[in-house]
Amino acid sequence: MGWLSWIVFGALAGWVASLIVPGKHRRSGCLFNMVVGILGALLAGFIYQAVTDKPWDYSFSLASFGVAVLGAILLLAIVGLATGFAKR
Repeated sequence: MGWLSWIVFGALAGWVASLIVPGKHRRSGCLFNMVVGILGALLAGFIYQAVTDKPWDYSFSLASFGVAVLGAILLLAIVGLATGFAKR
């Protein structure tokens, strides 16, 4: 997958994650969603590899999108707890 595909993929994963996780981060914008989505995909891929001992294929598929969204949700939760973005 090329760098432009990673940006689109990350933006979509970050956007879906921001719709699922409540908090003030929704107002952060598209760039924040892209960064969270890309980093979340990488984080989830590393966790997947560590847990299953199988290499993760970083191609554009429904399974990788689901893992990227789960990673972005995890990352949003961590960022929310660390910065106080979480709804009270």
